[in-house]
Amino acid sequence: MDYEPLRRGVAEFIGTFTLIFIGAGTILTTTKLFGAAFAQGAGDTASGLSLVAIAFAHGLAIAVMVSAVGHISGGHFNPAITFGFLITRRIAPSLAVVYWVTQFAAAAIASLLLRWLFPTAIRNLANLGTPALGRGVTQWQGLVIEIVLTFFLVWVVFATAADPGGTFKSIAGLAIGLTITLDIFMGGPLTGAAMNPARAFGPQLVQNDWTKAWIWYAGPVIGATIAALGYEFLYLRPVRPVVPVGPPESGVIEPRPGEASVT
Repeated sequence: MDYEPLRRGVAEFIGTFTLIFIGAGTILTTTKLFGAAFAQGAGDTASGLSLVAIAFAHGLAIAVMVSAVGHISGGHFNPAITFGFLITRRIAPSLAVVYWVTQFAAAAIASLLLRWLFPTAIRNLANLGTPALGRGVTQWQGLVIEIVLTFFLVWVVFATAADPGGTFKSIAGLAIGLTITLDIFMGGPLTGAAMNPARAFGPQLVQNDWTKAWIWYAGPVIGATIAALGYEFLYLRPVRPVVPVGPPESGVIEPRPGEASVT
């Protein structure tokens, strides 16, 4: 993996830009396509089709970009994921700052471009893709939903991309993208299922809508913290006794050069 901050920062910028441009852009596009259906009373069908499109747009954007540049930057594209790597000491603080700056900048620029591309009526109807609480969802319920959904995401990131023994390491992008997709299927109508402070920040900034904005920052950070620390200490830092190398019947694995024996 390339450890140069500039090259890794550019990879994070491109990946985050893609997520916001495609994810929020799909919300705007479906709003434009199904606006007439909503007006004619076919809102349930239109909402269902929109949810499928939005879920897959976000998931595919992440799956593609993690697969494309994950070997360069790790494919975070999410300040909460970067925070999880920071608190488990898997990224240097200075590099984490580079990631955060590029992630938030990419979100803002992508949102500005979307503002320019779509007419005012569509932007206002979709609120530029800004995540919001669904009808009947309280702010505390929204917070818990964002915590749980982000926990799933970061848990999968650690299990596939950070764990050297992860079963799906070679296709981590697909697993991470599918996690985002299934999270949006459940949480999209409830909180927008952002799971990502940058995903919330860009549209909030450009649309100047900060209604209960803290939910989409606190929720992902808390969820990422629980998942990252949990996976790190349960599976990546197990307490193992030092055992001698023995015959096959002892159950001890013969180590490769430079490795310790494990059972």
